[in-house]
Amino acid sequence: MKKLTFTFALSLVALISFGQKKAVNTVKNEVKESAPNIEEARTMIRGALAHPDTENDPEAWYVAGLVENKQFDMERIKEVMNAAPNEDVMYPALDRIFPFFAQADELDQRPNEKGKVKSKYRKDIKAILLANRPYYINAGAYFYEKENYRKACENFRFYGDMHTLSMFAGDESKFESLASDTNAIKYRYYAALSASLIPDHDVAIELYTEIKDLNYNEIDCYKQLANEYFQKEDTVGLINVLEQGTAKFPEDSYFILNIISINITRGEFEQAVGYLQKAIARSPGDAQLYDVLGLVHENNKEIDKAIENIKKALEINPDYADALSHLGRLYYNLGIESRAAADNISDIKSYNAAMEKVNDYFEEAIPYFEKSYSLNSKDSDAVFALRNIYYSLGNNEAYEKWDKIYSGE
Repeated sequence: MKKLTFTFALSLVALISFGQKKAVNTVKNEVKESAPNIEEARTMIRGALAHPDTENDPEAWYVAGLVENKQFDMERIKEVMNAAPNEDVMYPALDRIFPFFAQADELDQRPNEKGKVKSKYRKDIKAILLANRPYYINAGAYFYEKENYRKACENFRFYGDMHTLSMFAGDESKFESLASDTNAIKYRYYAALSASLIPDHDVAIELYTEIKDLNYNEIDCYKQLANEYFQKEDTVGLINVLEQGTAKFPEDSYFILNIISINITRGEFEQAVGYLQKAIARSPGDAQLYDVLGLVHENNKEIDKAIENIKKALEINPDYADALSHLGRLYYNLGIESRAAADNISDIKSYNAAMEKVNDYFEEAIPYFEKSYSLNSKDSDAVFALRNIYYSLGNNEAYEKWDKIYSGE
């Protein structure tokens, strides 16, 4: 009785194993049909992938990839026939193909009992991937629009990475090098943008670093790379790329100004001034550089030098709203500081003389603030200062005007 039961159990195992292999063949035949039942095929093959008897069968993984490729092809054919494909079906199916094929190829390369590799599926897998390669660009765009930035990055990147797969070793002639493949560079850049939005700073840095010197949006790549280091709080990497950008694009003040910002944050005023003086020597007509130099001097409590340089900025560009506001603030703050000092003077004559100086500073600030506001009505600093200045000067009419603006009336 025990022997019969054991024999029956062995038979049952054999039937189950045979059943899984039969399922793989059934699915393989199904995807050859012109209108296969994809969902049923997908369910059946995934059952085989999860079963111990077929989970390491390269054919099962290969057929799973064929199911997704068939789904993709059915939609792609609609596009070829000038019909609208269902992109919500088409591109997710394309995205699912490679993971199945990658596992199939790995299992397919295992040596047999004689130590030899007899690949059955690699040739077909490579042919399908190469045929589908251009569509990974479209898939990247699809996922980007869906705000699935990780999938967008993966698909854009796969277009350029396909040649690095071990299965394509020796097939270099089928691919252009990254440096010469303008499409690969372009979509590598989009992969980097997608990585930035995930955000995955390490991947973005890797991609921007790879393409920044390949003549595609070069200056933007350097700026994006700097931003990634900034977001990652990697000051060493940030300064390094900013210095590279300064050397490579001396006409663009973005890089030098960010280095200077770091210097200021660290209290390294002499270094900041040195960088600015070099930048001004290269671009003497750049008003922003003089304005920033003025701000550096202001931070270092060198107010006379601050005023001198911001005035130079306004000589270059009289309608530079930021410089106007900055200069107005300098005079306004001098007025506030002088009034605080005057309040400690007990002698009336000396006090009145000190208050005249206070009013002179306030009067000096007015035209800069008013012009700044006329150029930029969102300059809340100008509104606040003008309201207070006119109140201090006893000009009620002007005070009421700016008080209403300040109150949002």
